[in-house]
Amino acid sequence: MINRTQMNRSTIKQTAGFTLIELVIVVVILGFLAVTAIPKFLDLTEQAKQANIEGLAGGFATGVSLARAQWEAEARPTANSVNRVNYDGTELFLTTPGDNDTIRPGYPTGFDGDNATGAAMDTTACIEVWQGIFAQPPTISATIADLNDNDLNINYFVIVNNNLCGYFLRETLAQDGNGNFTAPADDSVGKNFFYDNSDSSVVVTINNN
Repeated sequence: MINRTQMNRSTIKQTAGFTLIELVIVVVILGFLAVTAIPKFLDLTEQAKQANIEGLAGGFATGVSLARAQWEAEARPTANSVNRVNYDGTELFLTTPGDNDTIRPGYPTGFDGDNATGAAMDTTACIEVWQGIFAQPPTISATIADLNDNDLNINYFVIVNNNLCGYFLRETLAQDGNGNFTAPADDSVGKNFFYDNSDSSVVVTINNN
């Protein structure tokens, strides 16, 4: 009886935990796994950001095409001689070329009918197009300070470059030494797409910086 008790205690002591060598081996294995997995994880994160902006650009281009298709189907309605369409309850003004044959008619320019040719786009008009095209528009701002205020939860940033509306995914923008986002000047920064209302083109640019 005594011998059995002693044997069981001995067995318990032998199987109670890892030896130092075993722990070292486990740590080394975990290190190898981390070295292998982290780059793949980072790559998946970049792929997710790319898919985000590409999917949004695709939805945007579809919305632009649908607005023009509705305008054509309704026999090209106008308001004060400016092309317009009531798109899903929102009045969108559309390009109205006049004598400018380099601009095609019927593409969204915003909520203001004064910009008939679409040749005077600003960030306000670009945001209006964004809000008019999307049924549930993602949050967007043209003020870089808004992106650095986490309480506002702004996901996209907009600029105008050569009369094109540029839309940027917030988390892909460059940051300064304090970790604050900085405003881009063109499509050479971040993951973005640009909309040209003169011909409805939507061009995606993927910068891995």
